[in-house]
Amino acid sequence: MSPAMISRSKSSEDGPKKSRALLNVGRLAVLTCLVVLPALMPSNVRADEKAVVKTEDRETNPLVLANIEKFRDLKFGLFIHWGPCTQWGARIAWPLSPSQTWARPDDLPAWVERGKNFDVFSRDFFDLNKTFNPSQFDPDAWAKAAKRGGMKYIVFVTKCHDGFALFDTKQSNYCSTDPSCAFHTNPRANIAKAVLEAFRRQGLRTALYFSMPDWRHPDYEDPTRPAARLFRPNYDVTKHPEKWGRYLKFMHAQVEELMTGYGPIDVLWLDGGAGDDWKTDELAAMARHHQPGILIVHRGAGGRYENYRTPEQQIPAKALPYAWETCLTMGDYWAYNPKDYYKPARELIHLIAEIACKGGNLLLDIGPDAEGRFPPESVKRLEELGDWLKINGEAIYGTRPVAPYGEGRVRLTRKGDAVYLIHLAELAQTKPPRAIAVSTIQPAEGAEVTLLGKGLPLKWEKRGHGMVAFIPDHISNPLRGEYPYCRHAWTVKISKAIVQPEEKK
Repeated sequence: MSPAMISRSKSSEDGPKKSRALLNVGRLAVLTCLVVLPALMPSNVRADEKAVVKTEDRETNPLVLANIEKFRDLKFGLFIHWGPCTQWGARIAWPLSPSQTWARPDDLPAWVERGKNFDVFSRDFFDLNKTFNPSQFDPDAWAKAAKRGGMKYIVFVTKCHDGFALFDTKQSNYCSTDPSCAFHTNPRANIAKAVLEAFRRQGLRTALYFSMPDWRHPDYEDPTRPAARLFRPNYDVTKHPEKWGRYLKFMHAQVEELMTGYGPIDVLWLDGGAGDDWKTDELAAMARHHQPGILIVHRGAGGRYENYRTPEQQIPAKALPYAWETCLTMGDYWAYNPKDYYKPARELIHLIAEIACKGGNLLLDIGPDAEGRFPPESVKRLEELGDWLKINGEAIYGTRPVAPYGEGRVRLTRKGDAVYLIHLAELAQTKPPRAIAVSTIQPAEGAEVTLLGKGLPLKWEKRGHGMVAFIPDHISNPLRGEYPYCRHAWTVKISKAIVQPEEKK
């Protein structure tokens, strides 16, 4: 992931309490760009709300445009960061960057045991492939857990910045299928292939994350120069065009392997490519030659090669005029950490609603452990999310934003003529409130107002330009009545709604 995670990771060093505060659901209404970008932030990371795309550089391919809309319908996906670093419980890739001291905390045993010697630590980090042998790796279990959680697609990290490929590449021996990797004799050694096939069997769409930088490759990170390991090479590419050309040939060849040997791919998710020297036009043409209509997400590129935006660990303050997807960790780390804190189900459900009401998707990250298992806490969270989405998914999947997007604890989404009012529970609240109100939306004549999960017609009345729906006492009374049919958030559906024009709001 990008160094936008740096500030977030620094906060997590202070423990779960401070980390939880950053994404506290009660503060979601005022969340904007909370991540403070450090001085080393490359040019490919910027505030998404301020991005401007030149008209002539916008996507025009009808198949790609149609696929963008299909992507927007999915709403909820799984991100998986995994690799040899999980043996140490270390962050993925960034401990290898000399300037990123936050990624080598004093509570990381592998760092302390090596006397905090960066050269020794880096050497042994790169050698973790030799002992990487996840004997419990079961991609079908991953896929079933994701489907149970209501997820509709996966973005799998095939290679992060450290250069270790979790696929069968012929361009490098630093991969899960090479004899240098302890896992290479396993029938599922081509990890990416096994993962994608398992998720397709469960009916999920598939996307591939690929790091454009490769810190182990000598034509990206020149070993004769001081190590940098950032989102730009440690040399001036304009002064060494042959070296840079060799690297681009290598990188494009790896992407072509992924485009030709792994079945239908919906999204190619390219990370870390600062600047405009990557020949993305050639890369995209090659990818779409093999995978017609595939979405290309070259993070920070803008225009036709960034088919949707990817704010990281943050939610935009308002609905955005283009497709977007917040990538966010279920815990505090992208890759597995044995001390990780996992956000409660209520917080995650509120995040789903908050993102959907602004027209985005949530890409929720889970890091499997060194044996290849999802942490039990993450599986439990997925079960709780799935239970909620079985009842309320109609208000999430396939929806689009409707102004004013939210009022108080209510989040709004629409689908055709219908508008959904999702009421986010307050702390310790287990039943819906007695009334759910909005000030700018009313049912049209003959419309039905119902409570999702109950199919129950609700009494309602007009109030100004808005309305209030009343929840029956046997459902909403906090002290008596029915056992809660749904927790964390409740949805009122207006089958045909009148949305007041902006001047009346």
